[in-house]
Amino acid sequence: MSSTENLPDSPPPDPGRGWPAPAKLNRFLHITGRRADGYHLLQTVFQFLEYGDTLGFRLRDDGLVRRSSVLPGIDPESDLTVRAARLLQSHTGERRGVEIAIDKRIPAGGGLGGGSSDAATTLWALNCLWDLGLSMEELATLGLRLGADVPVFVRGRAAWAEGVGEILTPLTLEEPWYLVVIPDAQVSTAEIFAAPELTRDCDALTISGFLSGDHGLNVCEPVVRARFPRVAEALDWLGRFAPARMSGTGACVFASFPERRAADEARRCLPVGWRAFVAKGCNHSPLLARVELHCAQPAR
Repeated sequence: MSSTENLPDSPPPDPGRGWPAPAKLNRFLHITGRRADGYHLLQTVFQFLEYGDTLGFRLRDDGLVRRSSVLPGIDPESDLTVRAARLLQSHTGERRGVEIAIDKRIPAGGGLGGGSSDAATTLWALNCLWDLGLSMEELATLGLRLGADVPVFVRGRAAWAEGVGEILTPLTLEEPWYLVVIPDAQVSTAEIFAAPELTRDCDALTISGFLSGDHGLNVCEPVVRARFPRVAEALDWLGRFAPARMSGTGACVFASFPERRAADEARRCLPVGWRAFVAKGCNHSPLLARVELHCAQPAR
């Protein structure tokens, strides 16, 4: 008799649990102009990290959408996951509701896209769990109504981005190990984009130029350095180990290493009281693998 005979079958995984919402890095960030409506025209490259939040969803029959997790400083009614779920309801006429649980690891105000990533994961998860059948293109269009960074998380590919961040061209990048330092600061994107000293007339880069070694810069970095001394301190410290850069409008800063061991060695030198993590860069979001596993509508 087989040793496994008569053993009970293991229960199938709960389709509502364990939905990944990865962090992202901006490999560079240029502002090339400004639209008449005040939005900035950007050039940037997004790459995901094998590090992020995890979301869970429990369906309700009463149509109520609520966040069950307590997240200090993030009002449930303005939370992007709640807004994303309600947007899907109104767009599709869905009558069911949902409770959303968030295991939060991505720091708020860090430039790693936590809110946008959570929103994209909510759109994909509920598209699956509510059996809505919306395409990736439809979800990305809805996501843009929630924020300029949401579409790249919906599409789940490392990308060159232009416009306000919504015009995306998939890229295949090296996938190094990153040491990401989290300064004790929360940076408001609105504050940085409103700063009078912010450079808004960068020369445009090309994809071929970026891939051949012209990696640009982050024009928000000088503004944040001047206003947030702890970000400046983190950039200077990390720059001792490898070229350091700020992600988005900050506050997190990062450096890349070809091997995990080198990133871990730098992390062990972290000053007492500082926070940081090591994660591998990835060109394909783990969210899409989860969509393929649990959704009748494939992630394409």
